[in-house]
Amino acid sequence: MSVTPQDIRNALLARSEIALIDLREEADFARAHPLFAAQIPLRRLEAEARWRLPRADAPVVVYDNGEGLVEPALAQLAALGFTNAHALQGGLGGWRDAGFELFEDVNSYSKAFGELVEHNRHTPSLPAPDVQALIDEKADIAVLDARRFDEYATMSIPGGVSTPGAELVLRARAVAPDPDTTIIVNCAGRTRSIIGAQSLINAGLPNKVFALRNGTIGWTLAGQGLDTGQQRRAPEPEGDFADEARGKARAVSYRAGVRHIGWAELQHLRGQTDRTLYQYDVRLPEVFGAGHLPGFRNAQGGQLVQETDHFAPVRGARIVLADDLGPRADMTASWLAQLGWEVLVLDWPGSVALETGPDGAPPPRGPEGRYKRPYEGTDTAAAAMQAYLDWEYGLVEQLRRDGTHGFYVI
Repeated sequence: MSVTPQDIRNALLARSEIALIDLREEADFARAHPLFAAQIPLRRLEAEARWRLPRADAPVVVYDNGEGLVEPALAQLAALGFTNAHALQGGLGGWRDAGFELFEDVNSYSKAFGELVEHNRHTPSLPAPDVQALIDEKADIAVLDARRFDEYATMSIPGGVSTPGAELVLRARAVAPDPDTTIIVNCAGRTRSIIGAQSLINAGLPNKVFALRNGTIGWTLAGQGLDTGQQRRAPEPEGDFADEARGKARAVSYRAGVRHIGWAELQHLRGQTDRTLYQYDVRLPEVFGAGHLPGFRNAQGGQLVQETDHFAPVRGARIVLADDLGPRADMTASWLAQLGWEVLVLDWPGSVALETGPDGAPPPRGPEGRYKRPYEGTDTAAAAMQAYLDWEYGLVEQLRRDGTHGFYVI
């Protein structure tokens, strides 16, 4: 049985569960795909499907672009126990022929949402040369790197401090206790710096806050040097700063319509076998490994917002977040809610025995089939930046045309 593109669109608009899976390699997927498609290459289906699609009878629709991947994928899914897997009628070409929008790059709907946030909230940003000038004149600034720590350690803005996205509201005041200190949030490109800066603004930090425009990409294209091998980490706050972060993050989550539940309510949700439930502990990996609640997986909050299609490919599923301190889950949930998810925050139960170690996720993919971004491989810095900006800025207009996204911005 095949499912039509209009069936997919109807499910998205109705917020029904649907997993639309592109079976091609990342490079092919990233050149053109529907907004809410997730990518699992055929060669990784056995390793990833049961982990990323945890409910075996959830509606799963697979497609390719005529490469002959669909039939073997359906056979594999059946062997893995999936009972509601179907082909997309006409594949990618059928989607295009139906007049529906195609998007470029990976994590495209999170990136498109980031552009929408900047467009609607006018998130302040500074270009790389202006930030370099502030560094050179030893201005009172704090550069907070919102990426994963391993990305930060590979290359970072001079003087930057690792503060992965969900940690920003929790730790920013510990790094910059003086309200007169200007905070600059950076990532590799745009999305995590926009979302990170806007998180601090939404939480009402007294400091001036800016995103580093175009991140380390823009920094490099401006001809400015990056540090390597840095190990600076933002400290966890104590006392008043910790209490302040909890209160501000909780208020933001309430404004976004996020509900909070207890352990008993979570058990009730776990018993609802007709709904897909993703449960994520949004703390840093080393903190997760030292002790986490049973049944929870690890996804740093900033990465969960950036890569929601990877961590939760079943659109319309329910997501529960956990964080022993609170602000990381509350801020992450506020963004997921604006991305159109039903998301809840678990009030951390002190009486539940914790588990240790990793969550058992499939091993990461290798370099096979990697997508080369539009700004890579151009001849000059100017051409690279223009390709990058054309690609990012065009996303908001695509969202307007697509009409299924269901995003809102508080």
